[in-house]
Amino acid sequence: MAEKAQFEFLWDKIRDRAEQLIKPIAFETFIKSLVPVDVVNKKIVLQANTELAAKQIYKSHADKLREAIVSSEVGLSDFVIIVEGSEEYTLREESDALEEADPVVLDKRYTFDSFVVGSSNKFVYAAAKSVAEAPGENFNPLYIYGGTGLGKTHLMQAIANEIIARRPTMKVLYTTSEKFLNEYVDSLYTKKSGARDNEARFRNRYRNVDVLLIDDIQFWAGKYGVQEAFFHTFNELSSQHKQIVISSDCPAKELSTLEERLRTRFEGGLIADIQPPDPETKIAILKRKALEKKYVVPDEVLAFLVKDSDNNVRTLEGRLNTVIFASKLHEEPISLSLAATALQESINTGDQETVTPEAIVRSTCSYYSVSKEDLLGKNKRQELVRARQVCTYLMCEMLTLPLVTIGKEMGGRDHTTVIYSRDKIAELMRVNDRVAKDVNDIKSIVLKQ
Repeated sequence: MAEKAQFEFLWDKIRDRAEQLIKPIAFETFIKSLVPVDVVNKKIVLQANTELAAKQIYKSHADKLREAIVSSEVGLSDFVIIVEGSEEYTLREESDALEEADPVVLDKRYTFDSFVVGSSNKFVYAAAKSVAEAPGENFNPLYIYGGTGLGKTHLMQAIANEIIARRPTMKVLYTTSEKFLNEYVDSLYTKKSGARDNEARFRNRYRNVDVLLIDDIQFWAGKYGVQEAFFHTFNELSSQHKQIVISSDCPAKELSTLEERLRTRFEGGLIADIQPPDPETKIAILKRKALEKKYVVPDEVLAFLVKDSDNNVRTLEGRLNTVIFASKLHEEPISLSLAATALQESINTGDQETVTPEAIVRSTCSYYSVSKEDLLGKNKRQELVRARQVCTYLMCEMLTLPLVTIGKEMGGRDHTTVIYSRDKIAELMRVNDRVAKDVNDIKSIVLKQ
């Protein structure tokens, strides 16, 4: 059993995530006062003050609380509520053998229907669709590679979402290379008294699945321990004809510090690359993004937005967001002249080339009047959280860095936190003029440096 401080450490991360997911009144009333008292079978045991509070949490907030537990990536998957002196809300510890793997954490927006297909990606799209329709039978393993912001993660999660919808009894596990690495390290150095060996837990988690998808494996380069662990996982799943899908930012043969035996296994399946989108595909992507935001943007404006743009879809969406915000701010319909005015700085390639993570951090700190230590630290004051999320969003939009690298620049945050912050600000910009103004003002500051 872990020490009390360890429970509090886990609960702090979960509670911070729950605060983002649960409505403020409900969070303050029911969640904030919960006290962590134990961890049993990957469930955190939380003590409530009253049976009424426990009942309300289970009735109205259980799904969001579970989502907070899983997405906080503390190694837990569920919760139990107890109330002192209650016969109904008491701990009934289950056998450790009944422990199940964490639920799959997927973005439901990432589907095949929402993926824009063009000449640059139709081959990899068809391969991914084929795998989703017959996992373990077609193209195993499937190795997807391509540059940042071209849609690798979208396709990976689309495969997972499709399989879950078609075959709900299948065990599907999507994860990132960073999470796999962290769990591997924990399995070696973290021991829990009275429980099964953690190394066995790690093996069982990744080998007792029907479909395993791992994103961004290039980050294992030079890390031979985790490569060895995945090699044995790969062999076990492959021997049982279980589906494996892997993504990277480069072809397997270019992963020079990846073990040869892993590279040859990757090359034994299907290697499919996502090429940079052509102008027509970029326009189609922006048109879909605009419709998702409930805006109709003239074709001439869409053509202008993709002109001289890079190949990162998130950068394209950032341009679209800038124009939409300008339209709302000035209460004018979206037009070519409006778009040209709104993007007159951001389309200057010479300025973009000077943008660095340090410049974005410095500009964000100046704009919000916060210190770099607070911006990149762990303080959860609302104004700091928002500034941190905006800074993360700008790094995703203005730089062509991997998400893991951006996480490191933002104080050592993980891949999923970067994704959450990016998507949170993108959504807020659509509905909140103040947030959109903040983002565009800071972007202007960065580009003028």
